[in-house]
Amino acid sequence: MYKLILKMAWKNSFLRPARTLLVITMIAVSMSMMLAIQGLYDGMVVNMIDKNKRSGSGDVSLYAKEYRIEKDIKYIIKDAKKIKDDIQKLEGVKAVVLRLLADGLLSTARKSSFASIHGIDLKEEEKFGEFSKFLKEGEINLNKRGAVIGIELAKTLKVRIGSKLIFSTQDSTGDINSIALRVRGILQTTNIGLDTNAIFVDIKSLHKFLGTSTRDATQIAIMGKEKNLDNLLKVRYSSLDLKSFLELQPMIKQMQEMMVIFNSITFLIVMSVVFVGIFGVVYVSILDRIREFGVVLGIGMQYKYISLQIFLESIIVGLIGYLGGALLGIIFLVYLRDYGLDLSSFSDALEMWGYEVVITGTIKVSYFTSTFGAIITASVLRVIIPLRKIKKLNPIEVIKAEK
Repeated sequence: MYKLILKMAWKNSFLRPARTLLVITMIAVSMSMMLAIQGLYDGMVVNMIDKNKRSGSGDVSLYAKEYRIEKDIKYIIKDAKKIKDDIQKLEGVKAVVLRLLADGLLSTARKSSFASIHGIDLKEEEKFGEFSKFLKEGEINLNKRGAVIGIELAKTLKVRIGSKLIFSTQDSTGDINSIALRVRGILQTTNIGLDTNAIFVDIKSLHKFLGTSTRDATQIAIMGKEKNLDNLLKVRYSSLDLKSFLELQPMIKQMQEMMVIFNSITFLIVMSVVFVGIFGVVYVSILDRIREFGVVLGIGMQYKYISLQIFLESIIVGLIGYLGGALLGIIFLVYLRDYGLDLSSFSDALEMWGYEVVITGTIKVSYFTSTFGAIITASVLRVIIPLRKIKKLNPIEVIKAEK
């Protein structure tokens, strides 16, 4: 009996090809658009996280206990080079860099602004996060007091390639000291903190300027895949302040949570609109066949078999629509992943908030599983009301009903 019902459901699903094709198209197009939106939302966050990690904290960063509160170079990690060498030997560690940071005043002949000077080793930074890819203008050259500056800080001070800058801060002896720098490059990391406040110089020159040992550092940034790396480092270096990426970037964590909410709201809106549209088509389709159902009820077929057949018809159409939507969705997502969506016309606003002008998407299995569940649920729900109407009618009334 059930085999017969399945055959009937399959044939009746395509009884009116135009109407069935309309429902399938509605499901496929709406699902593919939903997948593309989810991929773009997640891609924006993933791209921001990746650039923030590569340009700043890595997956984990180590500081001296009081440094992040006081921001004073007297709270420096002693013998940081040895710690770096030891960490590099740990399983799951991809790269480790030492950085020397100091806050101070960055000035030109006409303007000045608070800034943070970052002493870096270019070769190490290139291995750690492909530092050269952040270059927006000029060249990466830190020789002879050369410096590269964040793009927003450059706009604030109205400097360009070749401009002279003076950075003033308190050195390790407590005296106020200044150093003259020449802008060789302008960076855009999409890390808001760096783009608006940072100037990068050679770490050896900065050690000399601040009067600190070349073996010391204010930050040890670590890239690693090992899930338990945080716990391992906490045990080994309990005397230091260990911070994960999300602890250092709480705004990114909030953004992730907001994107989940946006995805959920968008998903519900799209699926609700689709459900209402498909419900109307299915409702009319079932009412058109109400005489057919009256006949089979009159000859003794139980209502449960009729309802099963209608549920199967709806699920079959929903599955075909899902497969079509999945195929279109994969095409969209692959395109977005490889080429991205160019939003150059909104470049100023996007870059201000740390987003790329070209937004690339991501592909996750969860996109397809969530839409599958939604479409199957919608396929079941959309026939409940029409079935209730059939159930309330007796066979004689149904047979007499007009087509």
